[in-house]
Amino acid sequence: MTVHQPEAPVSPPPRWVSWLIALTPIFPPLYLAAFATLGHLRRLPLTARRVLFFFAATQLIAALFTPAPLTSVGLAALRTAEALAMVAAGAYLKDSRFLRPLLWGQLVIFASAWAYTLGTQGWEGVQARLGHPYYYVVTLGLVAVIALWLIVFWRGGGWWRWPAGLFALSTLLASGSRGPLLALFTGSVAALAFQRDKQRRPWLLLPAVGLVIVAMVSFKAQIPFKPVERLLNDQTSGRELVWKDAVQGWQTSPVGGVGPYQGGPYLTYLFKDGCQLTPILERNEIRCPEGISRWASVLLIAHNVWLHWLLETGVIGTAGLFVVTLYGLRLAIRQRMQLALAILFGFAAMNMVDVVLTLPSVHFAELWWLLTGTLFAGVDTTSTKTSRSLA
Repeated sequence: MTVHQPEAPVSPPPRWVSWLIALTPIFPPLYLAAFATLGHLRRLPLTARRVLFFFAATQLIAALFTPAPLTSVGLAALRTAEALAMVAAGAYLKDSRFLRPLLWGQLVIFASAWAYTLGTQGWEGVQARLGHPYYYVVTLGLVAVIALWLIVFWRGGGWWRWPAGLFALSTLLASGSRGPLLALFTGSVAALAFQRDKQRRPWLLLPAVGLVIVAMVSFKAQIPFKPVERLLNDQTSGRELVWKDAVQGWQTSPVGGVGPYQGGPYLTYLFKDGCQLTPILERNEIRCPEGISRWASVLLIAHNVWLHWLLETGVIGTAGLFVVTLYGLRLAIRQRMQLALAILFGFAAMNMVDVVLTLPSVHFAELWWLLTGTLFAGVDTTSTKTSRSLA
């Protein structure tokens, strides 16, 4: 006999936490508040804690096999601590719906991107791809995708979702970023395929379908909008050269890698260009200050998360990332949380052509780890519901 018990309601966080979440896209260092929630790691189920311990241990052990072990251990500890803090913050929130306030901060970012680009370069700046002073163009596109998912999965939302969705969609189009487009399709399909209800909701694919329609109309009508033209081409933008550099760099230290944040000099295709700020700042002739030029290589990525992790942490550290990623995807399918499904699967797809898990970021990588924490915290709830249905 099956006995259905009502799910225990999850208490919402204090109002100030919602404000903190809303402001994080505008001032990303606010995510450091997650360190205050580290104690919630102790409340996670045993399996989740073991997965996190394995991840943390592999990152630190890998650092011992790098060319500069002392430096690498310190940097690995900092990056691992931030990842654990974000997982703990997810365990504190327990439910992904409490992340909805992120949308308001993201809409502010979109508005500032349009205002800055149009105000400094006019329509020609948009044609050269919409930019933002501290959001890279690809990052801007990814945040637009996250905003679309927040809008689509926001149950009980009002009329405002239509203008907000169109604003996010136009920002994604103007960014001309193909990686976020891949994330949008993959994440939306995953959310549709594994959604909790048996009744399918094809409208989950509405943002992706709308983007395709706009792109096709623009192409057929020969509307001169260069960001859309970029979406429709199949060029790799030199990524194959970066991937080759990453493999060659990893081969110099295959067990532990070259160390966290130390792979930049090995990515010679990117490293030769020196320190560069966001494209919109470069177009406005705002150059990289000499004080931070020496640290420019820290920001260079291998444009594939697995090659990047191999380069920096070798086979040992990559094994840790693989386990925590696989466990998170498994829980997302099992718990059928739509936002988590979209972001985890969408990010997994985009990670084939970019790196969207490395911390710190302007809040999107932190969001992945935070959602992983909500999934980890939901293991007990899922197990309880399963045991009740078998009663």
